[in-house]
Amino acid sequence: MTYHLRQFTISVIILLLSLGAMTMQSHAASRDQIEAFLTTTGFDVALESIAHASASAPQMLGIDPDGFGSDWTRLTEEVFDTELMYDTAVSILEQTLSDEALDHAVTFYASALGQRLVVAENAAHSDEDDDAKQLAGQEIVSELIKNGSSRVESLKRMNRAVDASGTSLRALQEIQVRFLMAASASGIIDLQLNGDELREMMRRNEGDMRRSLQLSALAGAAYTYQEFSDDDVDAYVEALEQPLMQEVYELLNAIQYEIMAMRFEVLAARMAELRPAQDI
Repeated sequence: MTYHLRQFTISVIILLLSLGAMTMQSHAASRDQIEAFLTTTGFDVALESIAHASASAPQMLGIDPDGFGSDWTRLTEEVFDTELMYDTAVSILEQTLSDEALDHAVTFYASALGQRLVVAENAAHSDEDDDAKQLAGQEIVSELIKNGSSRVESLKRMNRAVDASGTSLRALQEIQVRFLMAASASGIIDLQLNGDELREMMRRNEGDMRRSLQLSALAGAAYTYQEFSDDDVDAYVEALEQPLMQEVYELLNAIQYEIMAMRFEVLAARMAELRPAQDI
């Protein structure tokens, strides 16, 4: 299945509106409640980590990031403004997150185990050295497999629960497409493919990309939760698989990916300030 350029945005809007309709029946949470929810669950730190993804932008365009110098840091700080991203998330959640789902998530994450998990997840989000995290996580996974540990399957279940609808791959593909199309429109690159052709090219490589994402997610989970017991991990998996928690994560994933896509489009337009157009 292929997507038109804005279909990901439209699907997100439809999802948010449908969730919002359910919320109207069960009462939307207030801004104070949403802000407390973001802090308790650690999603505020996850939003801030979106800025880390900007490091991959020059490579996607075939440009040497070192050529930007200090201007690149200035630009990304302006585009990936944490206060702006936070306000966007709060505004959407005010309209879509039900009291019931909010209370369910906060009850778990405010527990002793939940708060330990938030601390570990915040630390992982705040660590910008993704390569080092991946290597360390891969070593942990290898050791678990060598020892015949059931923890590997638990971590796989955890990752499936966090992305139960399986949207992460398509969302990341669409973010790339929107970024490349915006860069082409602003004259940063001379793109020889249109949006549908880009999506078709990505679709042909989808199997490899999906496996790569799954392996990366597994290594990331192994690294993040390495200090937790098997019982703690299993308890977290069971909590994530609960229907209300699934509702929360579906909404948070949609918001995070849409904010990322919007910010990358703005980044592409603003990159014209840094250097002249370049063919790839």
